[in-house]
Amino acid sequence: MIIPTERWYDAIFKRRSRRAYLTKALTEKEIEHFISFCQNLNHCVTGVRIIFVPHDPETVLKGAIGSYGKIKGAPMYAAFIGDINDTHVQEKVGYLGESFILEATALGLGTCWVGGFFKPEEVAKHISFGAHEKVISITPVGYALEEHSLTEKFFYRMKPHHKRQELDKMCSGLPENEWPTWVRTSLEAARLSPSAVNRQPWRFIVDKDWIKISVDKPDMVSNLSNISKRLDCGIAMLHLEIGALTSGAKGVWEYLGGEDIAVFRISN
Repeated sequence: MIIPTERWYDAIFKRRSRRAYLTKALTEKEIEHFISFCQNLNHCVTGVRIIFVPHDPETVLKGAIGSYGKIKGAPMYAAFIGDINDTHVQEKVGYLGESFILEATALGLGTCWVGGFFKPEEVAKHISFGAHEKVISITPVGYALEEHSLTEKFFYRMKPHHKRQELDKMCSGLPENEWPTWVRTSLEAARLSPSAVNRQPWRFIVDKDWIKISVDKPDMVSNLSNISKRLDCGIAMLHLEIGALTSGAKGVWEYLGGEDIAVFRISN
């Protein structure tokens, strides 16, 4: 996948989960951009795809979105779809889905990862699925209110979604004072990844030429969010890779098994 490094790296620091939107439709140019963007993106990772849906998601959403509050006013949405027979479907959906999220952020639009609190049967009215495909997650897409709504402020106070653990709490392996620049930049970007109820389930084992990402505990899905921890780690994979590219380090991902998600090895 060709990553627009500077564009998405900047978006990492700007991205916020937004639940209140202006009743303002996207322009035809923006709609065409997202349709084309998703078509290109869907050739990059096997077993997963993203469909941009230029329809109001009101009937798709079930009201209160887990512990996050109700999503209001979004004019359109995107569906993140995976082949459930793919062993790494959750990680792949996180990786590819966050690509869409960062692109939307770069365009000045609001988004929000939504797990199980939507109606797949309503999504099916807009999208055709393969035999083994499932909607893993969706995101509303639109112009967020300039000021956070009262509901958003309430839930932010209840759950500080932007508070992040320090790197020394989530990293092992090479001592921090020996980290190359690419490692530090990559981990700082990964640290800012969104996760369900801000649980931050990723753990990193660090070496000079590679970083391995693992899940902190083996339980697959949060009861509060219906989002797999492996999906959270897939989001962190993309952030980590963007950080590496920002530092001039190109690499490739190798998927692993069990509690180990994947390892990123630099190739230059």
